[in-house]
Amino acid sequence: MHHTAFFREGLAVALLALMMMWVARAQLHPNDVAVLKAVRSWLRDVPGGNESFFASWDFNQDPCSFDGVLCDVVNREERVAALNLGLASGSSMGLRGRLHPAIGALPELVQLSLAPGRVSGPIPATLTGLTKLQNLGLSHNLLTGVIPAGLSTLTELTTLDLSFNRVTGSVPAEITMLPRLFLLNLAHNRLAGPLPSFASATALEHLNVERNALVGALPDLPQSLTYLSLARNQLSGPIDSVGSLAALTYLDLSDNRLTGSIPSSIFTSPLSALYLQRNLLSGTVSPPELVTIGTVDLSFNQLGGAISPFFAFVQNLYLNNNQFTGAVPREFIQQLLSSGIQTLFLQHNFLTFFPLSPEQALPLTTSLCIEYNCMMLPIESPCPLNAGTEKIRPRSQCSSP
Repeated sequence: MHHTAFFREGLAVALLALMMMWVARAQLHPNDVAVLKAVRSWLRDVPGGNESFFASWDFNQDPCSFDGVLCDVVNREERVAALNLGLASGSSMGLRGRLHPAIGALPELVQLSLAPGRVSGPIPATLTGLTKLQNLGLSHNLLTGVIPAGLSTLTELTTLDLSFNRVTGSVPAEITMLPRLFLLNLAHNRLAGPLPSFASATALEHLNVERNALVGALPDLPQSLTYLSLARNQLSGPIDSVGSLAALTYLDLSDNRLTGSIPSSIFTSPLSALYLQRNLLSGTVSPPELVTIGTVDLSFNQLGGAISPFFAFVQNLYLNNNQFTGAVPREFIQQLLSSGIQTLFLQHNFLTFFPLSPEQALPLTTSLCIEYNCMMLPIESPCPLNAGTEKIRPRSQCSSP
C-alpha cells in the first residue's frame, strides 16, 4: 500500500510538472503579443469578402492559434516564427491599412507574407530587425515608397517578392549582396534608374523586374540564373552578356530599347521560352545548331538576312515585323505538315518564297501568317488583326529592304 501511494503521489507530481511545462510553452512571449496587437491595430479586412482573416484574433486566447500565426519554442518560450497576413483564397478580398513598424520586432520570425489586398504605405524600415527572416513576400498590394536598403542586413533571406505594388526609387545595390538570395521579384512597380550589378548574387536563380521604368544597360548577371525577366522597361545597349548565362531556362527582354545583334550562344541554353520582341535588335540570326526552345519571339525588331533552317523545330516561332529576306527553308514545311510547328508568324518581312503547294493542307491546329512579304501567297491563312489588311508588300519595296 505504501509503495502504491508513493507511486500515485509521484505520478501526480510528474503530471503536474508536465502540465506546468505545457502552460509555460503555450504562453507567447509578451514582446511578440505586443507586436501582434500593434499589427492588428493598423490592418482591417477589405469589405466585400465572405471570410474575415482576423475573426480568430482574440487576444483572450492563445495568439499561436490565430490564423496566419505560427510559433516555435525558443528557450522554453513560444515565439512567432511565421506571420502570413491575410487569406490567400478567392473568398477574401485581402487586407487594407498599413504595416505597423513594430512588425520588425519579432526576433525569431522566419517568414513574413501578405496576401493580395489593398495594404498601402511604405515598407517599414524596421524590417531590418528581422535578422532570421528567410522569406519576405508582400506582393499584390498598394505599397509605396522605396525599397529599404537596410534589407541587406537580412543575410538569411532567400526570397524577396515585392511585385505588383507601387514601389518607387531605384533597386538598391545593397540587396544584391545578400548571400542566400534565391528569388528576387520586383515586377510591376514604379522603379526607375539603372539596375545595379548582380555579379555578387551567386545564389540568385530567379530575377524578375519586368514592367518598371528602369533605364541603362543590362547589368552584370550571375551564372546561377535560370529565370530572367527584364521586360517592359527602357533598357538599352547590347545583350551580349546574356549569351553567357548557360543555365537559363526562361529569358524575357521584350519591350525595351536593346540594340545590336543576338548572340548565337543564347540558342544553346536550356531555354523553354525566349522573348526578345519589340526592341531595336539588328543583324542576322545564326543559331549554331538545331533550336529546340518551345517558344521563340524575335518579332518587331530590325533583324535581317535569311531565316535559318535551325529554327524549324521551334513549336511557336514569331519572326514577324523584321527585315528577313530570301526563301523560307523547306524544313519549315515538313514541320508544319507534321504539326511540329504550332505557330509560325513571318508577316511583314521581305521573304521571296514559301515552298508550300496549294494542295498541301495544314493541320487545323496550326497558326500560319506569311502576309506582306515579297511573294505570292500559296495559301490563304488567318492572320492576327494587327497584321493589317494588305496581303503583299509593294514591289517598289522589294528590291532591297
